Amino acid sequence: MTLVAGIDSSTQSCKVVVCDAATGVVVRRGRAPHPDGTSCPPSAWLDAMHAAIVDAGGIDDVAAVSVGGQQHGMVALDAQGAVVRDALLWNDTRSAAAADDLIAELGGGQAWADAVGVVPVASFTNTKLRWLRDSEPDNAARVAAVCLPHDFLTWHLMGAGSLDALTTDRSDASGTGYWSSITGEYVPSLLELAFGRAIRVPRVIAPGAAAGVTRDGALVGAGAGDNAAAALGLGAALGDVVMSIGTSGVVTAVAAVPSRDATGIVAGFADATGNYLPLVCTLNAARVLDATARMLGVTHADLSDLALGAPAGCDGLVFVPYLEGERTPNLPDATGALHGMRLGNTTPGHVARAAFEGVLCGLADGLDAIIAQGASPKRIIMTGGAAASPAMQQIAPTVLGLPVVVPTPDEYVAIGAARQAAWVLAGSAQPPAWSTGDVKVFDGAHVPGIRARYAQAQPHTIPR
Repeated sequence: MTLVAGIDSSTQSCKVVVCDAATGVVVRRGRAPHPDGTSCPPSAWLDAMHAAIVDAGGIDDVAAVSVGGQQHGMVALDAQGAVVRDALLWNDTRSAAAADDLIAELGGGQAWADAVGVVPVASFTNTKLRWLRDSEPDNAARVAAVCLPHDFLTWHLMGAGSLDALTTDRSDASGTGYWSSITGEYVPSLLELAFGRAIRVPRVIAPGAAAGVTRDGALVGAGAGDNAAAALGLGAALGDVVMSIGTSGVVTAVAAVPSRDATGIVAGFADATGNYLPLVCTLNAARVLDATARMLGVTHADLSDLALGAPAGCDGLVFVPYLEGERTPNLPDATGALHGMRLGNTTPGHVARAAFEGVLCGLADGLDAIIAQGASPKRIIMTGGAAASPAMQQIAPTVLGLPVVVPTPDEYVAIGAARQAAWVLAGSAQPPAWSTGDVKVFDGAHVPGIRARYAQAQPHTIPR
């Protein structure tokens, strides 16, 4: 059996899977935690990666390895390759004002969308570089190169030689703000706009190509951003939408054309295969269900049962779930609300179902925005903690109007990285056809009135 390894360096932890290169069957696993916070010394990622590898029984016997990682984080290196300061992670918002400045300096969102496919927000690497330039000029003066978390780990797997050996892939590069998913090239002028001068950036490796080899001679893949690696692990292809319903809601679609959304609602990322992966994120997802269960004084299992006992559309009751404000649409000060309350629809079951429908309507709005950018979805692959709820599984098709596939929960970012490693090893034009294991398929009747009533209840609707 030929083995390959996939590494998922996420915000919270590092996971390692060792898989059969031919079938994708996971034969060993390992895990190690990362420090909390919105900034992190990259050495902590290295320590966690090595600990997770040991926990997985080592990778000395693998023929290839690849890394999937949290997107956007800024790893600043000096001329000798030493880390200049702790990496700012995607969830560090201190660069929010820098994002606004960069948008204005280039002439607005459309200029950014046309140039690189994304409009700056605090998550993106270019805004963090601007913050570093303005807030820590002494550190900024030392910077010779900038890379992303998965780039840093890939570089170290290959021995961390010269800065010329830094590599990345198109999926992660597309979230920097200075690599264009439209042209497939860096835009040096935008890097200089962000940082004020030219610095080194990683070489972009083509999908399925090798970045190099480890000290033990194993091939190293280009790696990928976490969303792209997850899509690869799930076997998502053109026509597939991956909808993750966790702490936040994420909607991505494998598309044949790049996105150019001037509003910034859709981030026009690339995927790990040569296609595109437009992405929308909502703030309100599984925690809305947590809050509803708490409000009703029931468990999550009870909440699901209550919801499935109520009619589709909840007899006109609508739950607008903006319990933490919202970013899609951009309503940071909005609050949640129940609309259309009547004596007959104010039962626990109606409220429970309205919560599920409200979360799904918010995600459906995100899907509409992606469709407006050229995606053509045919089915939904639903993941995340809330995807395990029977109510979510059965209600989703009635709101989304598409078949819903729920795979067995697994570490799909790490599995996607391992699949990429197998692709590199095979030297083929396409990634190997691994099975995603058991899946549940739900295809209930679409009820258009649910979204129509939700749109009437929203304080605003997404621009279309």
